[in-house]
Parts: sequence; C-alpha cells; structure tokens
Amino acid sequence: MSDSDEYEDVDEDISALEDTPIGEEADEADVITGRRISFESISPDTPIYRLRLFYSHETFLAVYKGDPLEPGSMVLVPTRYGRDLAQVIGQVRGNSIPATQEFAWIERPASREELGKSGNNRELEKEAFRICREKINTHKLEMKLVSVHYLLEKPKILFFFTAENRVDFRELVKDLAGVFKTRIELRQIGVRDEARVVGGLGVCGRAYCCHAVSDKLKPVSIKMAKDQNLSLNSMKISGPCGRLLCCLSYEHGFYNEQRRLIPQEGITINSGDTLWKVIEVNVVLGQLKLSAEDGRLITLPVSGFEKIDNRWRIKPSALEPGK
Repeated sequence: MSDSDEYEDVDEDISALEDTPIGEEADEADVITGRRISFESISPDTPIYRLRLFYSHETFLAVYKGDPLEPGSMVLVPTRYGRDLAQVIGQVRGNSIPATQEFAWIERPASREELGKSGNNRELEKEAFRICREKINTHKLEMKLVSVHYLLEKPKILFFFTAENRVDFRELVKDLAGVFKTRIELRQIGVRDEARVVGGLGVCGRAYCCHAVSDKLKPVSIKMAKDQNLSLNSMKISGPCGRLLCCLSYEHGFYNEQRRLIPQEGITINSGDTLWKVIEVNVVLGQLKLSAEDGRLITLPVSGFEKIDNRWRIKPSALEPGK
C-alpha cells in the first residue's frame, strides 16, 4: 500500500521523507574494525569507554586496561579505515550495555607527536576540501562534498560526499591522486549522515538530534508521525536534512507504550445510560476527549478510566461535578 492510499487526507506526496539507503550507507553502520571483543569476554573490572571520531561524529565503545582515561583525551584505536585518533567521551557502566555489544581495543593514549600531526592534518583538510570542490565543478559531477579527513596512520585521504544517484568519480579520483600523491578514497553518505557530521540547529531551536543526542541513525517512518497524531505536512515533520525528524523515532516507543494503557480513539464506552465515544487522545497531557450521542463533550484524565474484563469503563467518580 502506498502512502497516498493509506493517508487519503494528505495532499502532498511525503513518501520521499522516509529513508532510502543509497551508496555505501549500509557499510557505514560498523565503525570499528580489526580486533574486537564481546561483552562476555570482558572482566567486570575492565573499564569501558565511549569514543567519538571527529570527522564523522560517530561514537563506539572500546576497552582499555591501562591508567584511567580522562574525558576529552585522545587515544589511538582501530577504525574501519585504519588506525586513527578518537576522543574519549567518558566511561560507560557495564550494566547499561547490551550483552550482544562488541568492543574495540584502545591501543594507547595518543602521543604528543600524534596530536601535533592530527592538528596539522586539520589545516591540510581545509585545503584538500577546496581543491576537491574545484575538481568536482571541473568534471561537472552532481555531488556535494561534505568533509575531508586525513587518516593518521596511513597515507590516505577520505572524501565524504552526498549525491542523489550513483556518481562515476573515477576521473576525479585520478585528478586528486595526481595532486596529493597519495591514496584517495571517496565515500558516498546519506543526507542524515551529512547532518550528523556538519551539525546545526533544528526547527526546535536545539542542536540536531543526530549530532548532539545520538549518532545512531534509526529508521523513521511516516507511520510514526501518524501514531503521534502529528500533521502530515512535510514542513512540520521533516528536518533540515530533508528526511523525517529523528525525534519521531525517539518518542515512538513512549507513544506505543502509553497507548496500551489508555482507551484508543474511536472506541465507545458505556457509562450508565450514556454511550460515549473517544474522539481525541492526548498522550502527552494524559487526557481524552469524549462525545455523547446527545452532543455533549467532556474531557477526562487518563486516571478516570479503568479496564475490567478487557473492556474500558469510566470511573463513576470521574463524572462527578467538579471532577
């Protein structure tokens, strides 16, 4: 069933707001590589840290048995592209980690020389960004350069870009290799990944969820907006990246759980000699609006209902004057 079939009250086609994987996004889900360890193989006293990669703003878990690592410090770890620096966000409690979680090994804290090299690379990346963008324009490629990263341990430069379709960038790679005299790797990422990397302010006035709250990009569907009684207007339910708001996914579990505990919109409830119909459910406020056959309207709190023998009923006290 298409979105237009399911939501007949929507004039615009908002199906494009849902996620459609392109390029290498499926491969981008795994941050770490090389030696990994499982949760079961870690002793209870082994410190677990959450780390962040600056160039992609991704985070992952790693263990280190040396001296305690301070938040903000830099360490050398394996990544999908090779050994690189990552920033320590902080220590994680073991009882909050799923048993299926895998971890990377922190090799050691970064040396002064490595920190200096990383700082120099930041300046080189700015120039590499400018040159690559000029080359993209020269080849008239329909792609948008997002970021550039010099790998610390290997002679390789990573160029991250977005594009609506597959891009033949073979000639571009040859040009870049000729300029930088090193290995070149271009990676196509999605618009959500771009928002996570670049950051910014959302329609709520706060930092992007994918950048400041969680870097784990969960699938978001139009059904989530429908379940939360939101207007299916693309301007109201989409973020600056052009996809559905991440917060729809974060809050969906709350709405699902609460709806199991209260009467649903559309059901009828007998109370004495009156048949009431639930016409509106406000999950956040914990209120329900009901209408009677004679046209009366009332608003009751969730606490005014109870379920007996799998049927909802209104508590007599909820209908008393002044309640």
